Amino acid sequence: MTTRHDPGGPTTRRVRILRATAAVLASFLAFPTLAVVLGAYVPAVPKAGVIGPVLGGQYPFHIALIALVAAAFAALARRGGLLRWGRAVTVIAAVCTVGALVIGAVQFRAARKAGTDISLAQVFTELGYPSAEPDTTRTYATLDGETLRVDAYLPEKNPGRKAPAVVLAHAGGFHTFDKSDLRGTGRWLADHGVAVFAVDYRLARPDRPTWNKAPQDLATALGWVQDHADTYGIDPSRISLGGMSAGGTLAMNTAYRLHNGTITPSRGTTPEAPASVIGFYPGTDVNSMWKTDVAGTRDAARMFTGGTPRQHPDRYREVSPTSDLRPGLPPTLLVVGDRDRSARPETVNDFADALRKHNVRTDLRELPFAEHAFDDAYGSLTSQTSRQILLDFLTENIS
Repeated sequence: MTTRHDPGGPTTRRVRILRATAAVLASFLAFPTLAVVLGAYVPAVPKAGVIGPVLGGQYPFHIALIALVAAAFAALARRGGLLRWGRAVTVIAAVCTVGALVIGAVQFRAARKAGTDISLAQVFTELGYPSAEPDTTRTYATLDGETLRVDAYLPEKNPGRKAPAVVLAHAGGFHTFDKSDLRGTGRWLADHGVAVFAVDYRLARPDRPTWNKAPQDLATALGWVQDHADTYGIDPSRISLGGMSAGGTLAMNTAYRLHNGTITPSRGTTPEAPASVIGFYPGTDVNSMWKTDVAGTRDAARMFTGGTPRQHPDRYREVSPTSDLRPGLPPTLLVVGDRDRSARPETVNDFADALRKHNVRTDLRELPFAEHAFDDAYGSLTSQTSRQILLDFLTENIS
């Protein structure tokens, strides 16, 4: 006598539960991954076009791994009897895997072209800012009762040879974040022979616009570094000024106005214009920031200037780098992602063209599949590439 298997027994229930679980997990992983990859390739897609370039551009290999896991769960669901659903999700996961790997391959090629010493270990382990510490932190000014400090990241001293240096202003829409955001870049550049001085500046508040404070603070910080060049073993003729996002806007505005003699520091004597200027995904025109209103740019412009372009046209003009273009400006490096929505690549390209028309030496680099703040993920290929580009500019492109 044989015993018939009960189709409703425990084994069948377990299979159904496992099949359903696999299908849910596959779907949970595959569809968000699809949105990320789709958004990375087509930024115009609503919502997906916002998050896709950020996640797909900074973590393409992680996205590919997630898609592979989704494919594995889809295969389990298919073996459990959900044939059509399993096949559909498998196809989606496969497409996502290939799409993410293509992004990684394109970025890898760009990194190699830039001469980057690529660390694949960092790609997978350094997902945010590293826990680097400055060699020293000093006060460069006290203004309006606010202590403004500078983090110094210093290379090993080389007897008989002074290092180039860069003063860097942090991002944050003129009203948030601080100098600690620059710790990864600062430590890496110092380890490669460039002294970095990451500075704070007075941040805007709803009741305190800083259009006439923050640029002057950068001029003060630059003068402080120039005055302490011997202390830190740096070459006073090779001190550059740069920044990220709003910090890049401030750096370019300050550098060009120092060259043109239209700005004085918050404190002390007016410093020499910097040897060069760097803008990573910068706003080139504060008036345009207000008009486009992408990712909070209008609020940032309003808080910074204290009003609208109609209310304060002179302020908007004064703090916009586009207002100070003329021959003889310092060599300028511009780095932007080709998916940037706020510092749009076409706008940065136009700014570079305008500089070149004035015979200003300009190096423009556009990073593939990169959004705004592409260097937030310290280990990403775009971040590694941008650091190499910056290092080369500071060590080779200063006459």
